[in-house]
Amino acid sequence: MLVTFPSKAAPDVVMLRDLAGYLLGIIGKRIASRRVIQHSEVDAAINRLETALKDDERIAHEHGARYHPLAPTDERTGVGLQCRALRFLDMLRQAKRGDADIIWGL
Repeated sequence: MLVTFPSKAAPDVVMLRDLAGYLLGIIGKRIASRRVIQHSEVDAAINRLETALKDDERIAHEHGARYHPLAPTDERTGVGLQCRALRFLDMLRQAKRGDADIIWGL
């Protein structure tokens, strides 16, 4: 199932529900609750996501290029969290600049 993140400040971001739930969890949100990141929460969300991306990069460097904690050992691809979260992080940054909220729905 797909999840769409619209905001007045950025183009929509669409991703699979599992990834959306994972990224929302990183920033302290749940996919099934409240369904909004208010502009007052965007700074904290950016900081949490950037920290997670740095941690993921460090772990991948320590374990090798094909490492990714979300994939089973035989399915690791080398596509890390950074690749998967980049559009969402960009949307958060644009929402910050535009003083806008981000919502989501299924």
